[in-house]
Amino acid sequence: MAKKEEKGCLECGGKIIGRADKKFCSDQCRVSYNNKLNRDETAYMNNVTNILRKNRRILLELNPTGKAKVNREKLNEKGFDFTYFTSQYVTKEGAVYHFCYEQGYLAMDKNWYLLVVKKESPKQQPL
Repeated sequence: MAKKEEKGCLECGGKIIGRADKKFCSDQCRVSYNNKLNRDETAYMNNVTNILRKNRRILLELNPTGKAKVNREKLNEKGFDFTYFTSQYVTKEGAVYHFCYEQGYLAMDKNWYLLVVKKESPKQQPL
């Protein structure tokens, strides 16, 4: 009878006991391995999420009534990042609304923005 080849844990190199297709000796090693594997990706995603949340907070603060007009300079002062948004809505006339979750803005003339709030549920079309 051939001797069974012992495999080592991908994280710590320790002995694996159990199923033949196991890759880790424990849940702790599995979680640690996957955290290391996804660290760069997770850091990037966390950074983008933080920017989106900050953008949403700024829009919410500047738009307490659900519809407001604000200058780009005011948004810049607060640290708004126009690069990041969660969705867009294009009207039949071609106007492009950008949204950070339910908080949105529409570029108008001379660096002014119309701030709006999506009223519909996430499954419905915005505006």
